[in-house]
Amino acid sequence: MQALKEKLQDMNASHNAKAHAREEEKVEKDLAKARAEVAHEVRKAKEAEAEMELHMAKAAKRAQKEIEKHTSDQNQPPNASVATATAAAAAAAAANPRNLTNNLL
Repeated sequence: MQALKEKLQDMNASHNAKAHAREEEKVEKDLAKARAEVAHEVRKAKEAEAEMELHMAKAAKRAQKEIEKHTSDQNQPPNASVATATAAAAAAAAANPRNLTNNLL
């Protein structure tokens, strides 16, 4: 009877150890999955930021071309002060393309 009781206790302990090991493995697997998802999102954010910087640089170049086109005319339009303000904003945007929209508004 004592041997049977010890065998049942050993089986129960073995079962508990296996269950604990499965739980730890599941936690580690979930953690690895979460890390992979975070890395994926960080990569996507970096790509989006690079794409945004490219578009902002293109916008600054186009704004500069428009300013040059309007300021190269010998006859100044009646709203020359607007062109001057836009030229200043484009110059600031060329220095820092991220602030282009802030400077033009």
